[in-house]
Amino acid sequence: MNDDQDEPQPAADAGGPESDTGFRQAAARARELPPTPGVYLMKDAAGLVIYVGKAKNLRARASSYFSKTAAEELRTAYWVTEICDIDYVECESEVDALLMESRLIKDVQPKYNKELKDDKTFPYLMITTREDFPRVEVTREPRDRGVKLYGPFASAGALRGAIQVLQKIFKFRTCSLDIDEQDERWRWFRPCLLASIQQCSAPCNLRIGKDEYRRDIRRLQMFLDGHKTKLLAQLRQEMQAAAKSLRFEQAAALRDEIHMLETLDDRGELDTHAQPEVFYVDPKKGLAGLRKVLNLAREPRTIEGVDIAHLGGGQTVASLVQFLDGLPFKPGYRRYRIRQVEGVDDFRSIHEVVSRRFRRLQDQDEVFPDILLIDGGKGQLTAALAAFREQQIEPPTLNLTDPDPELTFDGLPLVGRRTRFQHALKLSVAFGGHLVAVALSRWNDAASGFAYPPEFGQRVA
Repeated sequence: MNDDQDEPQPAADAGGPESDTGFRQAAARARELPPTPGVYLMKDAAGLVIYVGKAKNLRARASSYFSKTAAEELRTAYWVTEICDIDYVECESEVDALLMESRLIKDVQPKYNKELKDDKTFPYLMITTREDFPRVEVTREPRDRGVKLYGPFASAGALRGAIQVLQKIFKFRTCSLDIDEQDERWRWFRPCLLASIQQCSAPCNLRIGKDEYRRDIRRLQMFLDGHKTKLLAQLRQEMQAAAKSLRFEQAAALRDEIHMLETLDDRGELDTHAQPEVFYVDPKKGLAGLRKVLNLAREPRTIEGVDIAHLGGGQTVASLVQFLDGLPFKPGYRRYRIRQVEGVDDFRSIHEVVSRRFRRLQDQDEVFPDILLIDGGKGQLTAALAAFREQQIEPPTLNLTDPDPELTFDGLPLVGRRTRFQHALKLSVAFGGHLVAVALSRWNDAASGFAYPPEFGQRVA
């Protein structure tokens, strides 16, 4: 059930539940809840909390439990008739609601949230504590030592979305690098694209000291622990002190951090920041397998995919989707209008978009992807390689969605549809009308779908 669906109407012919006084009173109370983010607590006739959930719209979400759909749906039908009362807690944003839901489930342990109790298959937010630069990650296999855990969470998609939102504020790292502040060689390490878009403070390049980075992690933990008001007060004090000491750049950075925390609810649905999981494939195992398949020196972090689409009226567009650490990275999505090709010519279109993409990356000294996924076969590969050759650019590892079984690149077989490395090629889903096996948690037709809707990503003129 969607948190933001229109307020459902109780089924007139449902019988049973509507005849129960407590159930009817709870349904009436649900319609009086505010249409704001928060957490709702469903109670039985004895006043015991039997279920806790979060919502972006409390009224719509809570009311949905009294609809005919809820009475028929397998995961709710067996317990919704026990609802006799509803309590709720308003939150400032959906991120706050997500975190409060997790804390309440752990503290109250409602009987119909029992699948989340001590269940290691549900996602946790994990912060390492024994590294110079602690990292933040989503895991379904939490460690017992050397980490601070938050969760479990009911929705992996919402959790990943929350992390992307919070990373823009606290700029923590999500990579698996083992960074030692005393090792000067890290000063020559090239940061990933998250540093380029100001979403990570780049400790991998020692652009931030250990103490300053750990301070940011402590601020993140204050927020995760529910101390947002205290954190904001602390940040305001630091901003005023910085301004008084004429440290205007620091004061401006603190001002921006305060503003982003205060406007969390303006940042859209959590699931728009990270695609929801349909089924689970461990991205780490997938990337490790892909490294082995392609004989790479290290695990790939950034993978880009290019697809060509032909729209009505003869217009040709290319879509570029980006995955970071095996997960969709929507800020990196791009859409290109093909300018130099007349008619339907996928080969020349691939040549144009690869030329434009990598010329810009090189001119702006930005990070190249570790793997470039081209939709098509040998002809598309030849066109892409020609684009690199003409630009005198060393290409990343290339992969085709429909390769010839005998086709090789740099003496290595290109990834095909089958391989013995199960984790690397576990997921086979539609991409541009073909089956492609990639080491990602899901591809979900990202590139070919992205070519059409105008509301996503950026169009590159």
